[in-house]
Amino acid sequence: MTGLNTILIVVGLFLAGGVYSFARQGMPKGVIVLLSIGSVMCLVAGILRIQGLWD
Repeated sequence: MTGLNTILIVVGLFLAGGVYSFARQGMPKGVIVLLSIGSVMCLVAGILRIQGLWD
């Protein structure tokens, strides 16, 4: 696991926590959707890099 993989996964999990927090606070849906998309993109990129499917 390289540093970039770790960073992508940590950022993805951080954004996922933000989504949960913002949803509980009743923040605007647009903010929640943007954080959700960013979270998923970071997590998928990190996992694909770990699996060696994406360089």
